[in-house]
Amino acid sequence: MTNDDIEKFEKIYGQFEGLHKEIGILSKKTPNDPINKFKLSFINKLLAEAHEVLDEKQRPFDGFNSFDEDELPTNSDITMIFEQYLYCFEKLRSDNIKYTWKYHGDKMVEKWIWLVDGEESEIQTAPPKKIKR
Repeated sequence: MTNDDIEKFEKIYGQFEGLHKEIGILSKKTPNDPINKFKLSFINKLLAEAHEVLDEKQRPFDGFNSFDEDELPTNSDITMIFEQYLYCFEKLRSDNIKYTWKYHGDKMVEKWIWLVDGEESEIQTAPPKKIKR
């Protein structure tokens, strides 16, 4: 991944997490209610941006690109799809980060960093959700 890829990844991943949380709340209250077209336009735009980050092999479902605006998906439909995309994003992230540590004087500093073009960078990130060292 490049610096630009990481920046795009973090923006889209954050948006997915936020929308997943919001629609997840709706899904718990009214799982079978359809989402409105206004929200769906933003969801489909976000999915298109996700496809710029995730190649076809990294995407959760073959052939799925967006929700049909004529057949409005339900809150639970969107929550399910977003859960799968978040898993794929986390897989991509965990494949491109590394645990590292250094001594500064007598203190050890531990951190997770992004790999940029396969090399260690100074861009810090959170540990993977399923830690593999």
